[in-house]
Amino acid sequence: MAVQLTQQDISDLKKRGYSDEEIAKAIEELEREELDESVVSKQTTSAPQKTSSFSSKPFDDIARYQLELNDLLEQTEHILKGDVLILENGKKTWKDNPHPEKNPLNDEGIRKIMLELQNYINRHIILGDYEENDINMIMRNYGKKLNNLIFMKYEEMGMDNEEKRQEYRSIVENIVNLVYGSYARAKDGGERRSLREMISVSQQHTSQGDLSGQNPQQSKVRGILNPMRYIQGKHV
Repeated sequence: MAVQLTQQDISDLKKRGYSDEEIAKAIEELEREELDESVVSKQTTSAPQKTSSFSSKPFDDIARYQLELNDLLEQTEHILKGDVLILENGKKTWKDNPHPEKNPLNDEGIRKIMLELQNYINRHIILGDYEENDINMIMRNYGKKLNNLIFMKYEEMGMDNEEKRQEYRSIVENIVNLVYGSYARAKDGGERRSLREMISVSQQHTSQGDLSGQNPQQSKVRGILNPMRYIQGKHV
């Protein structure tokens, strides 16, 4: 269920020094937690059903949720477009870039970069097992590849004047950092190990709930810096 804020809530948060972007991120965090809890609740309360060898295994939904990267790619695409994240009626939403003609990348440039990103930011990479030396080599090669792509096609991609080309380095560095974050999660199989531990703990909780005839209680752990924790009466 989407988190709804009243204008008074938004006003109170802004008085405490939080920006629209920080409030939007806080809402997103709570929505993610509610989705996680909803998935677990449905799995632990549903009646047993016959399954085939090809049906979803227990907690696959949790795994898919943890590894869901579409939101990151979507956010990256909005940022490359120069769109603006705002709060509207207490909900976060992206508004189109008010000055698209000033954006350093055109639609074709954004399309090319997003196609590249999808090859490096995905579940197969994150669930891999890479040593630090391998990651460093991959990142060096990717940085060169991305730099060459933009250098050879910068006019085609929208950098048709000096002002736009000044954003060249910033775009390359930001995209490389995104890809590095994907591989960093896979360093020494860390994400795969974390996923196994999460599934193991969830299975234990479900087994305990089945034995007692009750559903396990799901703890609501909020980010300690999430300002939404301090709104009276919300998400207690």
